[in-house]
Amino acid sequence: MNQKADTPERAAERRQLDHTLERIEANLAELEGRLADYAEDIQAQKEYLWTSRDEMDHIEKISARESIEQAVMTGDNALARRRKLEKLRHSPYFGRFDFARGGKAEPVYIGIHHFHDDLAGVSRVHDWRAPIASLFYDYETGPATYESPEGPVAGEISLKRQFRIKGGEIELMIDSAVHVVDEVLQEELSRASDEGMKNIVATIQRDQNAIIRNDEAQALVIQGVAGSGKTSIALHRIAYLLYRFKDSLSSEDILIISPNQVFSDYIANVLPELGEETVNQVGMEELADELLDGQYRFESFFEQTTALLEKDDEAMKARLRYKASPDFLTELDRYAGHVEANRFAAEDLWIARRLVPAWLLEEVFRKHRHLPTNERLKQVSWEIERKIGNQYNYDLEPEERKQLKAAVKTMLRQATLRETYKGFYDWLGRPELFRTASRGRLEYADVFPLIYLKMRLEGVRSRWREVKHLLIDEMQDYTPVQYAVIGRLFSCKKTILGDAFQSVNPYSASKAEEIRRVLRQSSCVTLNKSYRSSLEITRFAQRISPNPELEAIERHGEEPAVLKARTRKAELATIGELARDFAASEHNTLGIVCKTQKQARKVFEALESGEHGDFERLQLLGETSSAFGQGIVVCTAHMAKGLEFDRVIVPEVTAKNYATDMERNLLYVACTRAMHRLALTHAGPLTSFLDSA
Repeated sequence: MNQKADTPERAAERRQLDHTLERIEANLAELEGRLADYAEDIQAQKEYLWTSRDEMDHIEKISARESIEQAVMTGDNALARRRKLEKLRHSPYFGRFDFARGGKAEPVYIGIHHFHDDLAGVSRVHDWRAPIASLFYDYETGPATYESPEGPVAGEISLKRQFRIKGGEIELMIDSAVHVVDEVLQEELSRASDEGMKNIVATIQRDQNAIIRNDEAQALVIQGVAGSGKTSIALHRIAYLLYRFKDSLSSEDILIISPNQVFSDYIANVLPELGEETVNQVGMEELADELLDGQYRFESFFEQTTALLEKDDEAMKARLRYKASPDFLTELDRYAGHVEANRFAAEDLWIARRLVPAWLLEEVFRKHRHLPTNERLKQVSWEIERKIGNQYNYDLEPEERKQLKAAVKTMLRQATLRETYKGFYDWLGRPELFRTASRGRLEYADVFPLIYLKMRLEGVRSRWREVKHLLIDEMQDYTPVQYAVIGRLFSCKKTILGDAFQSVNPYSASKAEEIRRVLRQSSCVTLNKSYRSSLEITRFAQRISPNPELEAIERHGEEPAVLKARTRKAELATIGELARDFAASEHNTLGIVCKTQKQARKVFEALESGEHGDFERLQLLGETSSAFGQGIVVCTAHMAKGLEFDRVIVPEVTAKNYATDMERNLLYVACTRAMHRLALTHAGPLTSFLDSA
């Protein structure tokens, strides 16, 4: 280890950093000159095209426009390079290793971007995604091998060093024989949170690196414990794939299915930090609305979860449990086959005094089962017309064509999609399983079964069909039928991640093995090491919902506090006191994580009133929230999933408020949001989930 200012190694690294920064400045200066020339050239070409437009022929104009477009593209590439160099100004690299391939060991510096010194014709910093950079993550000092485009390259690592560089200064420098050392990781983990998710390029661990660089799996399912960094790893994986397949994959080709808008905002800065453009994100409800052509109103997942928590409706739980089972999907498939077999009642047909037998109509209808219903009927009419033409050498008159189309249409036993779906439960002999939500809307649990039936019987349209890589977060909150819809809609490669222990709705949750049964050709990896919370917080949360596989990182902090108040009013005063203590601290984020939205609103209103202090940054998250920042955030455990806070307060941890399995899961999710401090408050008898905690 080496952090002293006066060591020869540190002095040498200081000189190396200064030299690298000088070369960055020199390349930036040259680039600025080139950009000015490009701008001047483009302007001159545009003026020439304008002034000479009457004298030029069509070919000359096309050639001039193409020349301008080429110059603009060259300028855009130079601008992108300038952005990367400007980023490297502040922190050009974070790691170094010395690698020998038979001769003398050469230092290799690893940074967030590649820095090729165009003026000197040498590479000074390698992108963390480059093949050679895998040595930094995967090996200790000693023999090492990496896969280059030409094949495996073997050699020896003789030195491994890590840095934290800020504003052109070396803040931290450590020599290590162990891969991505704990000291640097500990240093990063002990710092206060930012508004969004951080990039983790400097601290990627070996198992994480293997997931990031896996470019072969058709569907990679990542089961990761709370705080294992699974979302961050998945985003770094996207950045890696964009780098690895830059010629065939762009940010436009990637789609993230995100649990809510707040989460989308929280992760939005990671890819730009890694030098990539942001990718498209869509929520499950938005996707459902599009697949149903906006024709059906339905409740949201948020509303379903709220109803479960506030009503404790056993019949609703039974409906959700069944609709989230693999058996349900099997029965729905059988029903779709039954409807398909009986929905077209073909009959012998006479057109223009020619017989069209029923078996032929049936055969043509079945042949085009991949088409939407209306297209199918058109195809039947068209093929029959063609057969009449070929067999009888007769072209149908316009009126006869109309008769044919009308006759084919009458053979379809057409009910509306909703009626057909409702009929499924009559067919099952369980009509009680279909109930509407408030205002006649579909229950959320019926939305994707309806879409699946539509896919089987009519086909669907989607703007996302051309997606080349799909990322699904919070996988445990989606059912087998939702994965069946996803599997049919997206034939591309997929990264699917989540944690079975963090389901906010255990009545309709999926585990990794259930997902793999629906999505064939998938492989599963597990991340058991938790990095987010201090050891004390992790152990506390483990007693609420034990996971014997979870391995906590050894970072110590304060023991979680369970604070009893005499009355609910006194409990709110305690929360106000904890919030004031946070406001006076160096921490940036405090999450007050409640069970229901009603409870969250009460806490928010109590703090907003000013009775407990004047809080500058105070925010209540709800279903329509689109972002959250630093300060005090009041929300439900459902909204907090995927987020993390420096400190967390969990109010109302009473026996009445946290009693069911679902509520145990929510309490676990709430506690595992805390990085450094955790406090729980109650005014009534304590929940039994905290007896052992």
